[in-house]
Amino acid sequence: MITGIQDIYYNVSDMDRAVQFYTKVIGMKVRFSEEHWTSLDAWGTNIGLHWTEGQPVPHSPRDSHGAHSGATLTLKSNDVTMDKEKLIQAGATILGEMDAAWGHMLIFEDLDGNVLKLMNPKY
Repeated sequence: MITGIQDIYYNVSDMDRAVQFYTKVIGMKVRFSEEHWTSLDAWGTNIGLHWTEGQPVPHSPRDSHGAHSGATLTLKSNDVTMDKEKLIQAGATILGEMDAAWGHMLIFEDLDGNVLKLMNPKY
């Protein structure tokens, strides 16, 4: 019987660099870490980082709205403009930004090219 969600994870080529990005820039906390896997607490959701043993993370098609395949983690923000500057300073790539009736959205890549989003919902 399925009882819940264990985690959502991203592949990363440099575990130490990725852990620093997800903890220092995004604000997640390390729950568990070893050479090939790190579990992060993302405000009650378990996010995993899986080491590719130094191999590049495969690129998936994307545009200014996000990835065209797979899942995308959308983080909640109460100040997208401030968070955007922090992400840029840390080396993240901004793919797009939009303001709509449902909220303000920022689409970005982490240091390995994984696509994530920030959203300040209006509802």
